[in-house]
Amino acid sequence: MSGAATGLGVPAMGAAVMSPRTRMLLHGRVVPTLLRLAWPNTLVMLAQASVGLIETWWVSHLGTDALAGMALVFPGFMMMQMLSGGAVGGGIASAVARALGAGRQEDADALVLHALVINGVLGLGFTALLLAFGPALYALLGGEGGSLQAALQYSDVVFGGAVLVWLSNAFASVLRGTGAMLLPSVSIVIGVAVLVPLSPLLIHGYGPVPALGIAGGGWAVVIGTGLSTAILGWAVLSGRSIARLRWARLRWALFRDILGVGAVASVSTLQTTLTIALTTAVVARAGGPDAVAGYGTGTRLEYLLIPLVFGLGAPLVALVGTNIGAGQGARALRIALTGGALAFLVTEAVGLAAAAWPEAWLGLFGHDPRMLETGAAYLRVVGPAYGFFGLGLSLYFASQGAGKLGWPLLAGLIRLVIAVGGGWLALHLTGSLAWVFAALAAGLVAYGVVLAAVIRGGAWFR
Repeated sequence: MSGAATGLGVPAMGAAVMSPRTRMLLHGRVVPTLLRLAWPNTLVMLAQASVGLIETWWVSHLGTDALAGMALVFPGFMMMQMLSGGAVGGGIASAVARALGAGRQEDADALVLHALVINGVLGLGFTALLLAFGPALYALLGGEGGSLQAALQYSDVVFGGAVLVWLSNAFASVLRGTGAMLLPSVSIVIGVAVLVPLSPLLIHGYGPVPALGIAGGGWAVVIGTGLSTAILGWAVLSGRSIARLRWARLRWALFRDILGVGAVASVSTLQTTLTIALTTAVVARAGGPDAVAGYGTGTRLEYLLIPLVFGLGAPLVALVGTNIGAGQGARALRIALTGGALAFLVTEAVGLAAAAWPEAWLGLFGHDPRMLETGAAYLRVVGPAYGFFGLGLSLYFASQGAGKLGWPLLAGLIRLVIAVGGGWLALHLTGSLAWVFAALAAGLVAYGVVLAAVIRGGAWFR
């Protein structure tokens, strides 16, 4: 395998001209290096995920319609964050890491400009699409009456500021591609620190500040994201990054370096979000808005796993990408499998705890009996399969670093077919949501097992 692996990159540069960080990525001990890079990312991704939890808690005080409306918007907003940070963002980090690993500093610098162009255009596109088609989309997902109105009020604000999310993740991905994990983490923590008091203030009002309802939560997200974007932009534009912004002619080859990974990764992200969105529609058909509120609150924990695994995933992109660029394929594979094992242990622990004590999670957001019943049923069945989701997702990030996303795409499709197709069939045959949730769990197991088996078998190097 090592001979095939070396064909994926060209040993790039002598140790004398490497930055210390690049040298660490190429030669540091695997587990200590991975944990050193992962801990700030993991903490900050948990902080970023807490944004949704904080808002959900405050919005739950507005009633079940508001909670259901947020559940309708949340998959789309998470999809945007996953696309900008994990999919296209992973393409940016992978391209920068491979350029630095191969000693192509000029290309690494030029990639910064290309990343900003791509993410800026996509951010504006998201705003246009959701403002135009949001009402039809949320109605299709089961929104009606008060829940549909709440969804639109929240959606118009958060997607109106979509370009800030995309630019923030462009800057963060450039930094992560160089192995710099702390600064993106600090910037997001600052944004969250601003959001924590701002969210209840704008939702419920205080003194001269009027109560904006669920739209106030959206404004808090936009303001916090804007602050993070400003900090990350300053870091990259002021030259404090190994890859620096330089004005240069736009080149299709560099767009291809990013989009060759990012576009395929985006399909995988769409698969994940489509799975949640379509099963939300199935749940709405079976139980109505109260059941949607319970299912949406339960799946919010599943979405929390994504930023948790991203804490490991971002270092995996940088480590695997740099080693592939330098022709060290065997080391890249060892890094990927090690990261997958760590992700499995962490996410499985979360899933087992959620299955054992579902009310501890659901009770944070409401006490409606139907909401609690549906959410608890979901967590008891699907929670024990969370480890396989973490395993598959970490290997998806590692595959971004390798620039090999065919198998993650196929594994995601298998999950989608099992979860949505199996869930719909189970509901049609039994009328029971428990069997729908069983199909979701089976899809997660298949996702992790298939991806781990093929990557361990050398699929990157064939």
